[in-house]
Amino acid sequence: MAVVPAKKISMFNHKGGVGKTFLTFNIAAQMAQLGHRVLLVDADPQCNLTSYLIDNDVVDNLLDNSDGEKGNTIWSGLKPVVEALGGPKLVEPFETSTDDLLILCGDIKLIEFEAEVNGFWADCFQRKSKGFRGIASISELTDRVAESCDADFVFYDSSPSIGPLNRVILLDSDFFITPVACDLFSLRGIKTLGRTLDSWIKDWGIISDLAPEGLPLLSGKPRYLGYISQSFPSYRDKPAKEFSRYLSLIDKEIRNELVELLRLNDVGLVPEYKTGFSLGEVKDLGSLVPASQRTGLPVWRVDQGTPDQRASAKAIFRAVAERIIDHVGE
Repeated sequence: MAVVPAKKISMFNHKGGVGKTFLTFNIAAQMAQLGHRVLLVDADPQCNLTSYLIDNDVVDNLLDNSDGEKGNTIWSGLKPVVEALGGPKLVEPFETSTDDLLILCGDIKLIEFEAEVNGFWADCFQRKSKGFRGIASISELTDRVAESCDADFVFYDSSPSIGPLNRVILLDSDFFITPVACDLFSLRGIKTLGRTLDSWIKDWGIISDLAPEGLPLLSGKPRYLGYISQSFPSYRDKPAKEFSRYLSLIDKEIRNELVELLRLNDVGLVPEYKTGFSLGEVKDLGSLVPASQRTGLPVWRVDQGTPDQRASAKAIFRAVAERIIDHVGE
């Protein structure tokens, strides 16, 4: 029986401070609780997701030994590509505190792979096989790790930038989500985000047409799932007045500066939702957030807050996870 590839989802925004790593983990944890096996890929050289979920001593050991034969980080898998020794090496994902949720650990040395990506990209325009194989190597590594652990979904956690590594990750994704904060900076950043994504997708279309037959290619067709707003103060579980105003403006910008650009590029990149593009609103969860980061547990399992607060947090992430699963299946 043929293996069904895991569906790859990127939580992507080039703006920092939008809670991307926190959202990624807690949404993925709920998807695991809903019966899906999920692989997290820490593709941020800062390794925040790895530090979030793996004990410090284990992380230190991983980073100290990632260059060796027994290295077991994302860099360990990609090192042969950077050193022109062959394709990526299979590495083992780590279990987390949540059943059916695993992580391919990050590594600061991933910046060495990122430094090669621009060269790979230029080689693609010259129809050199080295470029196509280099660009596709992180996709190949992720696919192999996901298959090794029978993952249904992959979540990429990437850095807040519009650098070459994020370009490849986004183009390798089947779907992407934009986390946003309810502030002026998120509002202004949406236009830049839309233009950047549009440019990446168009460029990859050109490269794909140039590719010699038989070489590996990224899908280059990430479908937009929607946006998640988070960390706003609330009153009776509704956003406070000022933040509610920003939510309305953000929704408008998402439609005008991201959705419409993607539709013009390729109508298939944007599904037709009857309920709009908001996947959910994650209010300010107070002490639950640092407790989650301290313990590596989802917010509904920490030892802070009241039972009602934890139950509310669980319901918020459950609703977002269910919506994502529904949209991915459409």
